[in-house]
Amino acid sequence: MSAIAATLGARAAERPVLRERGQREVFCGLTGIVWLHRKMRDAFFLVVGSRTCAHLLQSAAGVMIFAEPRFATAIIDERDLAGMADANAELDRVVGRLLERRPDIGLLFLVGSCPSEVIKLDLARAAKRLDRSASPGVRVLHYSGSGIETTFTQGEDACLAALVPELPAEAPEAPEAPRSLLVVGALAEVVEDQLRRLFAALGIGPVRFLPPRLAAELPPAGPRTDFLLAQPFLAETARVLEERGARRIAAPFPLGAEGTTLWLRAAAEAWGVAPDRFREATAAGEKRAREAVGRHRAALTGRSVFFFPDSQLEVPMARFLARELGMEPIEVGTPYLHRQHLAEELELLPAGTVLSEGQHVERQLDRCRAAKPDLVVCGLGLANPLEAEGIATKWSIELVFTPVQGYDQAGDLAALFTRPLDRRDRLRV
Repeated sequence: MSAIAATLGARAAERPVLRERGQREVFCGLTGIVWLHRKMRDAFFLVVGSRTCAHLLQSAAGVMIFAEPRFATAIIDERDLAGMADANAELDRVVGRLLERRPDIGLLFLVGSCPSEVIKLDLARAAKRLDRSASPGVRVLHYSGSGIETTFTQGEDACLAALVPELPAEAPEAPEAPRSLLVVGALAEVVEDQLRRLFAALGIGPVRFLPPRLAAELPPAGPRTDFLLAQPFLAETARVLEERGARRIAAPFPLGAEGTTLWLRAAAEAWGVAPDRFREATAAGEKRAREAVGRHRAALTGRSVFFFPDSQLEVPMARFLARELGMEPIEVGTPYLHRQHLAEELELLPAGTVLSEGQHVERQLDRCRAAKPDLVVCGLGLANPLEAEGIATKWSIELVFTPVQGYDQAGDLAALFTRPLDRRDRLRV
């Protein structure tokens, strides 16, 4: 760790945090499948769960009846719960039928759920067994998407962490062996393409992405790999990458014009890119982003915002709203505050911003009502009741479903926060 990163980490550790423990309002980690299955074109996600799990995925994804999605649910019914059926034999049968019907599958994830964990179904062992029978054509992995003691974005973290052991080793080290950059986090393809062009203009490469678009394109990782997190909720993925010798480049997250520039600059400094070249490569994109964000400033400047803990995106989102749009974050709640990964973000938050970690939903509701914010960012379970009380809300899950990273998405990110306020203003007329 550099001296600068150590200093930032120390400052972040000193920042007071209100730790909440109590009743929680969370969304299920299975939700991550909705954006993961769009990114990995030959991956299939088989949830081992209940009919409730199936309904959740179908409604969250909004899949039309004529579509053939790359996810499904192996239903655990009463016979399984009562121990009257061999759940492993049933799972083998379902997977066999699935692979026979869908020869396009290159990577199959068995995704654990609350019901599968309750009946102690060992999906790790099942995945190893099925991997042996399906190889070499199909890899079978597993991870947990259970909503017990987790938040919904941890589904992506668990999925990517499960992929890391499968990443190929780097080529044998040779004199002057090149370093590589790994961008970690599921990004929309348009965002990935934009970032590739920026890194190419900076002379940084080879650049690879995790997750890749195809199972056959899993990127190598090892001691000559540096990685940038594109999402703040990938703590376990970062840990297992570091166990392989990869090094994390500390940076804010690429949200908004400032965040994207600082994120790219961290990589440029690690690669020794000259300041003039950096400015030349990023100036046009940053200018477009600032202009796009600026169109929303009048609607948001001076307005207050309250974040309930939900996605782990709360801290970088609050930084973006405060520094680029002039909003006042009253409280920034997050399910888990990773001080090391968020050190650069915490340094940029306005002084006096209340930080809370975890949740005691009744106390937070009391603080929110007392503060009377102009906008509340929260989960679906709280949005409708707060709207009924006359408080404008933004669903935090939209911040994950929508492409928001990078320069060309900065205006779209700002628009997510102006729309609920615009709707409220129109309704008052």
